[in-house]
Amino acid sequence: MAPKAKEKPKPSPSPATASQPAIAVEDLFTALNRHIQRSEHEQAVKVADQVLSIAPNDEDAIRCKIVALIKNDSIDEALATMEASRRIQIDLSFFKAYCLYRQNKLNEALEALKGQEGNSAIMLLQSQILFRMGKMDASLDIYQKLQKSKIESLEINLVAGLVSAGRASEVQGVMEALRVKATSSFELAYNTACSLIERNKHSDAEQLLLSARRIHVEPIKCSDSAELVCHPNVVEACVFLEGESASLMDLGNTVQLNSEILPCPSCLGGFPFTWLERTLVAQLACPDLIMLLQPIGQEALMEENLADDDIETELAPITVQLAHIQQLLGHTQEAIEAFTDIIKRNLADESSLAVATNNLVSLKGPKDVSDSLRKLDRLIEKGSGTQSFQLARGLDLKLSSKQREAIYTNRVLLLLHSNKMDQARELVAVLPDLFPDSVIPILLQAAVFVRENKAGRAEELLGQYSEKFPDKSKVVLLARAQVAASAGHPQVAAESLSKIPEIQHMPATVATLVSLKERAGDIDGAVSIFNSAIKWWANAMSSEDNKRHVIVQEAAAFKLKHGRKEEAAKLYEELVKSHGSVEALVGLIKTAAHSDIDKAEAYEKKLKPLPGLKSVDVDGLEKTSGAKHMENGPHVGTVEPSESKSKEKAKKKRKRKPKYPKGFDPANPGPPPDPERWLPKRERSTFRPKRKDKRAAQVRGSQGAVAKEATNANAKSNQATTAKAASQNAVAEQPKASSKSSRKKSRN
Repeated sequence: MAPKAKEKPKPSPSPATASQPAIAVEDLFTALNRHIQRSEHEQAVKVADQVLSIAPNDEDAIRCKIVALIKNDSIDEALATMEASRRIQIDLSFFKAYCLYRQNKLNEALEALKGQEGNSAIMLLQSQILFRMGKMDASLDIYQKLQKSKIESLEINLVAGLVSAGRASEVQGVMEALRVKATSSFELAYNTACSLIERNKHSDAEQLLLSARRIHVEPIKCSDSAELVCHPNVVEACVFLEGESASLMDLGNTVQLNSEILPCPSCLGGFPFTWLERTLVAQLACPDLIMLLQPIGQEALMEENLADDDIETELAPITVQLAHIQQLLGHTQEAIEAFTDIIKRNLADESSLAVATNNLVSLKGPKDVSDSLRKLDRLIEKGSGTQSFQLARGLDLKLSSKQREAIYTNRVLLLLHSNKMDQARELVAVLPDLFPDSVIPILLQAAVFVRENKAGRAEELLGQYSEKFPDKSKVVLLARAQVAASAGHPQVAAESLSKIPEIQHMPATVATLVSLKERAGDIDGAVSIFNSAIKWWANAMSSEDNKRHVIVQEAAAFKLKHGRKEEAAKLYEELVKSHGSVEALVGLIKTAAHSDIDKAEAYEKKLKPLPGLKSVDVDGLEKTSGAKHMENGPHVGTVEPSESKSKEKAKKKRKRKPKYPKGFDPANPGPPPDPERWLPKRERSTFRPKRKDKRAAQVRGSQGAVAKEATNANAKSNQATTAKAASQNAVAEQPKASSKSSRKKSRN
């Protein structure tokens, strides 16, 4: 065997060879940047892991991986990466807050942002979290502070916040101050249209939405000066690395708001809660719109050679909003057809389909309740764990709180209409936990009690809630008054209304309270309500809308009705002196005539005489039934002579001769007719039933045996029939003879 060759000694590492790992990391960062620019987020995560395998504590690689995971909608993995990086002194609280926001853990997200510097990115994310929580005023305050910051498309969110906070009237002024036009972008046109809907300018909103379908929107670019740009439901994250830059954008949904609850008068026909018709039944506007990096107008989408179905899907929110405007304009049939077409074609995002379904159900009202329930059941499903109910297909994260509440509310109302009390009771039991800041769940619970004829339980529930939450008690007390009045408890209804101070002295409230007190037999209480209202309006500063004279007029009539004539006379006299109304003067004369005739005659002279009423004979007028008013003046006071005379006797009816049959002689009518002539033949005494042929018996067994049995049976049946016929003939013999004799006499 040949001897083995000696191994060559390994060369010592040179300085160039030692620097190879550093060059590899730079190459990996170059590849990472390339994947980021191409939006290849999964590949970016893999390359970031390769960097971290070489340099585990590299902050840039950790940030790139977290943002790539967020962009790839791997929120749980992003949170896990942050948790694994806690040993490294890196501030990832901003990314953690955003991930918690994406998971709809809003309170935890706000907690994560505490202690952070108030830069534009932090403020934008904080405002969006507040927006999602329904705290519109707080969110709007942050947006207004950011107006000086040069953040692109901030006006879109500012308009959305104004609409959501109920300040749609300020939108036009804000846009003029920012020097932007409504048609400058698709989203701004949409949000401005929503503000016009809030201001009941439905035709203008329709035209703006139609123009929004054709707007070409330029791609949104991320500014180099901002770490993160936040829009409603949007976070655009731009991470800049030292040396090589890598930018990641995470564009989500922009909230295009008009989630208004509007009434549907026909939605609650047989339900006793009449106030619920105006309060609860929901008509939602369009949901969140998707904010794209590409042009989203119809013309721009067609230029990109998109399929017709894709174009319809992108423009579905506008279609839903246009149908909603048709509904507001009173074009019910057109709105129903539009919503039905959207649902059948199924060419819209989940949010738009949910809103279209809800609006269609609300438009149809109690008609076809089963079909409406089936449609809403597709949106609501039973949850697992602590949450008993949840919206399907992730709609809890896509719809606002008011929109979700409206869907649940409509389902409860439909369950009440279909008399499915168990399901309605189960759903209203969890609504207070789903919407803790809303008063609607407690109203729905009271509605279920009323439907079950438990008005007392409903009154108790509403009363406890009004005492526990006095700031939300107004609508609850109104509901309690409605329930109590419908159940025949006027004292409870009056007590509920008296606890609402801001409407206490309004004429409608005063009239309702007086009526309830009167039904309860508390006349003194009703009079005190009138006196309190008169005193309040006397001290009121406003003179244009002062309703004191109206209340005084009604108070005087009420006191006169219940025998308090002196008090009524004082009120009427006050009205005559202050307003000089003819009704008050007539009331004063009628009231004073009971106690002071001279005073009544003195005021009677102030009445204007009727034209043409002169030289009337009072004695003759009293004897008549009254004078008729004639159109022409001179004949007004005359009395018709026909009315002064006694009425003529009523004319007697003329007797007509009876008509007899042909050949009938009334002098010799003959024998009376047969009294049984109108009876059916089977009920007459002369009726004889036909005999049944019993010889056709069924043949069973052997022929000889059957024949013998049949013969015996026939013999027995013949004997029984003969005996029965003889007895019947004996009973009916006398009437038969009499009928024959009567027939002979008639022949003679």
